[in-house]
Amino acid sequence: MATVVDCADPVSLLPGMREARAAISRGDLVVMPTDTVYGIAADAFQPMAVRRLLMAKGRGPDAPPPVLVPTRGTLDALAETVPEAVTALVERFWPGGLTVILPARATLAWDLGDTNGTVALRMPDDRIALELLAETGPLAVSSANLTGQPPATTAPDAVEQLGDVVDVYLDNGSTPGAVPSTIVDATALADGTGPLRIVRLGVISEEDLRAVAAEAFDLPEAAPENPDEPDEVLAETPDAPQPSDQAAAP
Repeated sequence: MATVVDCADPVSLLPGMREARAAISRGDLVVMPTDTVYGIAADAFQPMAVRRLLMAKGRGPDAPPPVLVPTRGTLDALAETVPEAVTALVERFWPGGLTVILPARATLAWDLGDTNGTVALRMPDDRIALELLAETGPLAVSSANLTGQPPATTAPDAVEQLGDVVDVYLDNGSTPGAVPSTIVDATALADGTGPLRIVRLGVISEEDLRAVAAEAFDLPEAAPENPDEPDEVLAETPDAPQPSDQAAAP
């Protein structure tokens, strides 16, 4: 049976966090609050745990989860290239509601699904989430709901949808709401073929993003090397969720 930890109770918080850390280390699932909605988390470096996460939501490897990180410095450890514009956005909006898609380091021993060599990264602005991340390291995290259902904004909402497939629920009351993070695709900027691209607007507006890195959003697409040849199909980045299913990035 799943354990529900009352994070508002100092007596239960410490042992509850230990139990959550232990669950992550053995490849089980944990639901935790974030600054947007509740998320279902797994060790990003345990492929079987990530598969459990996707199965719990009713998803396949074609919908890889983003990765939540404990510090800004983790960005450089997980991404192959971090353009200056992305650094500026992260400095402004992390911790917070910005998810950035970048080329993942090829040396990373993980399998998040069909990412085409990319990774979606975010540092949440939530005390409980950051405490857990500081102890576990990067976590694969998707919104705590069944695919097609509304994201959970309370722990009981998550329990109702996910039940005992999750080992530990960290209950810290209601999250701010069901508005997800804003997703920015920086893969073209990183490889020099195009601008930053907004994949999904969420808690951070386009105006706010452009106030930090307008030039990077306005760069032209790179011309094909041989104009007589059809354009090659670039590696796709993870699909943005539809408005009815905001499960990809909490």
